[in-house]
Amino acid sequence: MMAQPPHASTSREIYPHEEDSNEWSSRFSWLKWDLTPSEWDILLVSTCIKLLLFPAYRSTDFEVHRNWLAITHSLPLSQWYYDTTSEWTLDYPPFFAYFEKLLSVPAALIDPQIVKLENLNYDTWSVIAYQRTTVILTELVLGAVLVKFIRGAAEPSTQRIISASLFLHPGFLIVDHIHFQYNGFMFGILLWSILMARDGKKLASGVLFAVLLNFKHIYMYLAPAYFVYLLRSFCMSPQGEALPIRFLSLANAVIAIFILSLGPFILMGQLPQLASRLFPFKRGLNHAYWAPNAWALVTAADRVLLRYVRRAGFDIPVNSSGVASTSRGLVGDTVFAVIPNIKPSYTFIITMAFQAIFLVKLWRTPTYKSFLTSLTLCGYVSFMFGWHVHEKAVLLVLVPLSLLAAENHAYFRTFLLASCAGVFSLFPLLFTPAETFVKIVYSAIWAFFVFNPLNRKVYWFPTSLPLVILDFLEKLYLLGFPLLQLFVTIFPLLTHSSFVTRSEPPPCTIPFVCPEPKPIKSLGDLEFLPLMLTSVYCAVGLVWAFLRLSIIYLKEQY
Repeated sequence: MMAQPPHASTSREIYPHEEDSNEWSSRFSWLKWDLTPSEWDILLVSTCIKLLLFPAYRSTDFEVHRNWLAITHSLPLSQWYYDTTSEWTLDYPPFFAYFEKLLSVPAALIDPQIVKLENLNYDTWSVIAYQRTTVILTELVLGAVLVKFIRGAAEPSTQRIISASLFLHPGFLIVDHIHFQYNGFMFGILLWSILMARDGKKLASGVLFAVLLNFKHIYMYLAPAYFVYLLRSFCMSPQGEALPIRFLSLANAVIAIFILSLGPFILMGQLPQLASRLFPFKRGLNHAYWAPNAWALVTAADRVLLRYVRRAGFDIPVNSSGVASTSRGLVGDTVFAVIPNIKPSYTFIITMAFQAIFLVKLWRTPTYKSFLTSLTLCGYVSFMFGWHVHEKAVLLVLVPLSLLAAENHAYFRTFLLASCAGVFSLFPLLFTPAETFVKIVYSAIWAFFVFNPLNRKVYWFPTSLPLVILDFLEKLYLLGFPLLQLFVTIFPLLTHSSFVTRSEPPPCTIPFVCPEPKPIKSLGDLEFLPLMLTSVYCAVGLVWAFLRLSIIYLKEQY
C-alpha cells in the first residue's frame, strides 16, 4: 500500500564488520566549532528567541528542578532519595542527580536562596534566569551532535534541513524553554549514540546509551533495539559467529557505567528506595491530559459507549466508579465504565509483543537504517501502549523519526503526520493566553521551513486509486488542525460567557431559610472537552503514523 520507488538515502550505511579504528583519533574533533555562517545564524536566532522567553509561563517542573538543586546541594548523598521536604521529590536516576549537583554549585554563588531546601516555590528573577540559561547551555550538546550529523552525511544539504529542524523543534521550545525540562540535553546524548552507530563506532554507541539510561530511565523504551542491534552487529560476525572479546568489552563498559551511577547507593543499601522513586506504579493508565495514544482512543470509546448504553437503555453492567473517572481531569487510576479495565501487566505484554515483531526484523537485517527504524518503532510502541504515558514522551518518537524523514516519500509522509499530531498534542502544556500566539506561530513557521523543502526532495505522485484516496484523506486530516485550534481557542470564551450571562438567584440574607440554588447546566460542564478532543484527534494521526511506519519497515528490503 505504501511502497515507494527507490530513493537516495541520507544515511551513510556502515556494515557490521567495520571496526572502531578511528575512534580515538577523532575524539577531539568534538571540541571544534567549525560552523558555517548559516549554522551560526541558526544558533544566534534560536538563542535570542529562548532569551526572550525567560519571563514566559513556567510549569511546576521549574520548581521540581529548583528543588533538586537544593536537595543535591544541601543534603548528603545518602539522603537525596529520601528527602520529602517538598512534594517534588527526586525521582530521576543518579547521573541526573549528579548533574543537578553540578548545576547547584554556580547557583549557590549567584543566589544562595536558590539552593536553600526550605525555600519552596522560590521564583525570583535570579533563579528564573539561571535555570533557563542552564537549559540553553546544556542544549548545545544537541547542537554539536546535529552539526556532526551534517558533516558525515551522504547528502549534507538534506541533513542540514533535518538537523536544523531538530535544533529548532517546537517540542523542545515548548517542553524545555517554556514549560521547563532538559530534554534537549538528553536527546543530544541519544543522537550522539545514534551518530556513533551510523559511523560504525558501536562500542561508543552502547556506552553513550548506558550513560543516557542513567540520566533518565524513560529511555528504557529504546533499550530492546540497542540490545538486539549491538548483540547482532557488534558481538557477532556477519556469518553469525560469536565474538567473545567484543561481547566482553561491551558488557564491561556498560557494567562500569552502571556501577559508577548506582554504586554508591548499592553500598548504602538504598537500591530498593531508589527503585521505588524511579518506578511509581501506583499511577493510573492515563495522565490527567490523555497522551494521544491507543489508550486515549480506548478511553474515548468508553465514554461514547457509556452515553449510548444510557440512551438506548441496554441491560449492560456499568461500572459506576468509572462514570467520572476518565474525564475529570485529575491524575489517578483510570476506571472504565463499559470496557473492561486495563491492568499494567496488559500494557507490558502488548508493548513487548509489538516490539518483538520489529526486533526480529532487526536481528535479520542489522544495518544502521534498520536499527534506526526499529529504534523509532520501539519508542513508538511504548508511547502507544505504555502505562501512564505523558504527552511529552512523544519526543521519543519525533526525534529519531526526523532522521528518517528524507529516506523516501513514505517515510516523509509518516514524519509529516506524526510531527503535526505530536507537536499539536503538546499545545495544552501551554494554556496561558500569552504563550498561545508563540506556540502557534512558531510551530507554523517551523513546519513551513521544514516540510516544504523535504517534500520537494522526496515527492512521489500516487499512481493508483487507493493511494490517491489515502493521500486525500491524510491531507484532509492535516487540514483539521487549524479548525481544532480555532475550537480550542473559542470554546473557553463560550464557556466563560455561559457563566456570566446565566441568571442567578437574588442574594439571600436569612441563613438556613433561603432555598438551595439549583445547578444550571451550561457549557461549563464540559470544561475538559477541548483537551479530550485534542487528545483524541492527535491520537488518530499518531496511531495511523505508527501503522504506516510499521508497514514500511516490515515490507522494506535492507
